Amino acid sequence: MGFITLLVFPIPTFLDYYFFREQSLISIFELDHIQLLPIVLGLGLGVAYAWIALLLMQAPVFEKLPNRIEQLVRRMNLNIFDCIFLSICASVGEELLFRSGVQYYIGPIITSIIFVAIHGYLTPWNWRMSLYGLIVLPFILLISFGLSSYGIWYCIAAHFSYDLVLFLVISKKNNPIERF
Repeated sequence: MGFITLLVFPIPTFLDYYFFREQSLISIFELDHIQLLPIVLGLGLGVAYAWIALLLMQAPVFEKLPNRIEQLVRRMNLNIFDCIFLSICASVGEELLFRSGVQYYIGPIITSIIFVAIHGYLTPWNWRMSLYGLIVLPFILLISFGLSSYGIWYCIAAHFSYDLVLFLVISKKNNPIERF
């Protein structure tokens, strides 16, 4: 699944850049604008928000979720390499599709809502899962609005570090967050 996200998700953005924006495919990666500060800010945002989300997910309201995120991640039996690999795949593939592609046409707010909904976190059939979606939505909005100021690497870094922290913490059998 990781390879599909990494290699297939960006294809619509590549096609859009090539046929409609008449820009080179390499310009999607903003290689001439890479700066350390936005990457560090993105990494910090992702780590901080992941810990906030982990703490909030311990609320009793989430105990009755039939498919808790923690349960899904633990069933995957991820090792450290898997956590890093999946975090890279999701952050690069999804950010290229949503931030560099979709957001260009429909803006950061609608793109963020669609992003969270596609992940199954906003659904009219499960208010508890939607509550989790409302926890994640501000993070995705911060990434989306950060694109214009900080660039795609900020978005990728934030997404990567958020996913990595969640995968690493949740995949542990004795989840340290449960001690809080």
